[in-house]
Amino acid sequence: MAQNIIATKNRNVAQDKIRNVGIIAHIDSGKTTTTERILFYTGRSYKIGDIDDGDTQMDWMDQERERGITIVSAATTTFWKTYRINIIDTPGHVDFTAEVERSLRVLDGGVVVFDAEEGVQSQSETVWRQADKYKVPRLTFINKMDKLGANFEGTVNEIRDRLGATPIVMVYPIGKEDTFRGVVDLITMKAMIWGKDESGIEYETTDEIPEEVQGKVKEFRSQMIEQIAETDDALLEKYLHGEEIEPDLLKKALRKSVIRYELIPVYAGTSLRNKGVQPLLDAIIDYLPSPKDLKEVEGLLPGTEETIVRQLVPTEKFSALAFKIQLDPHVGKLTYARIYSGTLKSGTYVYNVNSGNKERVSRILLMHANQREEIEEAYSGEIVALVGPKASKTGDTLADEDHPIQLEQISFPDPVISLAIEPKTKSDQEKLSYALQRLADEDPTFRVKVDHETNQTIMAGMGELHLEILVDRMKREMGVDANIGKPQVAYKETITKSVEAEGKYIKQTGGHGQYGHCMIRLEPLGRGEGFMFENKIKGGTIPSEFISSVEKGVIQALEKGVLLGFPVTDLKIQLYDGSYHDIDSSDIAFQIAGTMAVQNGVKSAGMTLLEPIMKLEVTVPDNFMGTAIGDISSRRGKVLGTEKRNKVTIIKAYAPLAELSGYATVLRSLTEGRGVFYMEPSHYEQVPKNIIASMQTT
Repeated sequence: MAQNIIATKNRNVAQDKIRNVGIIAHIDSGKTTTTERILFYTGRSYKIGDIDDGDTQMDWMDQERERGITIVSAATTTFWKTYRINIIDTPGHVDFTAEVERSLRVLDGGVVVFDAEEGVQSQSETVWRQADKYKVPRLTFINKMDKLGANFEGTVNEIRDRLGATPIVMVYPIGKEDTFRGVVDLITMKAMIWGKDESGIEYETTDEIPEEVQGKVKEFRSQMIEQIAETDDALLEKYLHGEEIEPDLLKKALRKSVIRYELIPVYAGTSLRNKGVQPLLDAIIDYLPSPKDLKEVEGLLPGTEETIVRQLVPTEKFSALAFKIQLDPHVGKLTYARIYSGTLKSGTYVYNVNSGNKERVSRILLMHANQREEIEEAYSGEIVALVGPKASKTGDTLADEDHPIQLEQISFPDPVISLAIEPKTKSDQEKLSYALQRLADEDPTFRVKVDHETNQTIMAGMGELHLEILVDRMKREMGVDANIGKPQVAYKETITKSVEAEGKYIKQTGGHGQYGHCMIRLEPLGRGEGFMFENKIKGGTIPSEFISSVEKGVIQALEKGVLLGFPVTDLKIQLYDGSYHDIDSSDIAFQIAGTMAVQNGVKSAGMTLLEPIMKLEVTVPDNFMGTAIGDISSRRGKVLGTEKRNKVTIIKAYAPLAELSGYATVLRSLTEGRGVFYMEPSHYEQVPKNIIASMQTT
């Protein structure tokens, strides 16, 4: 039987027929390939894109096609049956975690792709936790069922054990590895078998379930019905009385429990071989929420802690979240926005709640990767790109000026690695500054600062690959050639003891002098708590207008560091006393006093150095396990445990980033080119005293 593709081109579908979904996964699980198949089967593209051929729709950047990885999240709109699906394909590489974070913030549902042989990998866990943070209902797709070592049931168990989720198997695979040819739908009890048509558009649907899977199908169907019945009292009653439950009732109850994050439907297939993708598309429509299901979005009344609510309908007051900035060579700055409520017309003004400015939206674009379609107005539930806003940043709320709302912002991790960059010629200095600023506007995990002592420009990011791609983009897209230094680890400094300190700045001149005097208390905080400033001044010993001056001076001193010049973090500073002069006190005098107080205080507060520790997962053939563990230990690594999967061993460890430079090359030579690793930032830890001492002498 041929699968009919009904693709309506009318985007103004009812609210309950919109799905905003993201495809998320560990690197190399087949995420982009799955998205490409979805676009092909929904009629959005007429040719199947292939990563290996470098002609995918969603990986459109040169660097993505060359490296075969996704770098930026790409958005597209497509149709399946009478439903409109807005899809965001996100990167799997940890260096581009910001792309995943900001995409998840605006999605209503997610499809998590797993590799049938690799199971639940590290980055799968990371993206799963990110989806948990934003309470995103999701489906899972166990991909690569045709791969040697594919293990459907093992992966389902890992989803349960490693992710703490409740998977519910919706299809059972027919065959595996080179015999994989289809799936059995456990709700309709029909087998879907692909084979004759290489593109996978046509497949056979039959009531005859292959004999070799009949036992398993019966077992998993019974388990599925029990899991669904437990979420609905009326169905549970039927189930306990041994009555047959109609497929429609099962679907309805399952949909509710998926939206409540109780059950996670599991599908299977092989995107590369074009098998099993259509049932996944049906599941997106059947089980993932529409804006209508989610009903409302909560936010704060700007400047207060008062919660306000917006209904997710076009007739409500306008509100949207800018979740991504992209610099487009043709139209300039694009602000990607998810419209939560109301309607937005091109040519009108929006109010940026975060900056307090009004910005004109000159054009509204529907995006398909890097192609675009201009529209006159956009409605609640849509994901669009806006041309016009100049100052909007990632995470800003756009709203109706007369009815503002502050939506929850997006939080991003701090960079862990930096490098110095300088223009090849003096005339390129201005071009370099402009290019770095543009990239920093686009990417919230990319930071740029100037070290005034050395006059060097320092760029910082989430990993060596992250910085490498950005330097490459500057060269290709902006024509800026630069010299770059060796990557440097983003160390931080902190204190270990509580102390009190004083800063007094007095300068007498012929006319007005300068007078600033403050007393502060420094206390260590827990790892990752950052910096807190508390005003404990009583009785006006320092006038209120100079409190922020002291804070400014304190922050300036903390940014420069004391021990080795790295920023100071994880401490609380209380301003508890001081004095002022009626005539000579000024903003600058109190800034200098604040700086002096910090410099005086930290010297006796047990300064120490913190370094980024990476979570490391190394996969090696069994016979190289001892060698790999020995190498990790020699890098000050801490092995947490090992896990056996088929003929390889996965070593889990923590190791300092400073010791992992060039690790990929070393691992390849230790394992005859067969070892692979994955790492992501985990936390900061104190650097051993002997290493601090050696750093101070170099």
